[in-house]
Amino acid sequence: MDGQETVLITGAAGFIGSAVARAAAAQGYRVRVLVRASSPRDNLAGLDAEVFEADMRDQAAVEQALAGVRCLLHVAADYRLWARDPEEIVRNNLAGTASVMRAALAARVERVVYTSSVATLRVGPATVESREDEPLAPQEAIGAYKRSKILAERLVERMVVEDHLPAVIVNPSTPIGPRDLRPTPTGRIIVEAASGRMPAYVETGLNVVDVADVAEGHLLALAQGRVGERYILGGENLMLRELLGEIALLAGRRAPRLRLPVAPLIPLAHAAEAMARLSGHEPFLTVDGLRMSRNRMFFSSAKAGRELGYRPRPHAAALQAALDWFGRAGYLG
Repeated sequence: MDGQETVLITGAAGFIGSAVARAAAAQGYRVRVLVRASSPRDNLAGLDAEVFEADMRDQAAVEQALAGVRCLLHVAADYRLWARDPEEIVRNNLAGTASVMRAALAARVERVVYTSSVATLRVGPATVESREDEPLAPQEAIGAYKRSKILAERLVERMVVEDHLPAVIVNPSTPIGPRDLRPTPTGRIIVEAASGRMPAYVETGLNVVDVADVAEGHLLALAQGRVGERYILGGENLMLRELLGEIALLAGRRAPRLRLPVAPLIPLAHAAEAMARLSGHEPFLTVDGLRMSRNRMFFSSAKAGRELGYRPRPHAAALQAALDWFGRAGYLG
């Protein structure tokens, strides 16, 4: 793709979307972003971009934003592991993706990169790296978020086959870094651990990656990805206790030593969710999060390495950058 082409990026006010937008601008693309009117604009500060306000479920508005655009990066998503109405997460992610993809077809864009998630892939309790050829069925998903991303990914795949949608799918793992405004579930772990509020942990694993590398992976997929293929954009596989130990060291805290089994925590998670339904604040401990933690969420980015030239860096610098940003933004108590 020509670096002087205009690209539309949805979700650019969010964590991954803002990183993608900044990476695109740095590579010489003319950047246009689609954000909701209610979205905070902090992550757009200093970004040379044309801003369109619209809800991604409004197909006509998305078509207007796509006027004169050859390439679309659909990054926007409802990334919550809990909601008062779990089906709201499904509606947002599935309807939003359908609307944006239909708008892309109507606008005759030449290339689409759709941001899915490793949540659509099968993982197990053993320390085995999952790959792109192990997709989950919707009925196998744990929780509304995973189910919503599976359904949306399958929708994109069908549109590639049936409607000739020129889409490439990327599956980020667990990004960390600056500008995690909300923050994401992983960002909340970093904040709680760095603030000394995580005295214990459960035995689980995750794949951690610099959000800047995820952004670079999006642009590699835009330039070189094969239509209809999915590419894991991951980094390093770590046990949660290792990550918490690194956070503690950087934050000058004592690393948690108490390992807790999942089963006794389930009633506490139900209680936390009941409190959340009253307060409206997303709980830190959720039933779906605990159920996911029974597996090792380890992944391989070998395919993206071979086909795209994707080369993620060690996660240590991104973890430090995340802590620095959370500290400056006042998240750390």
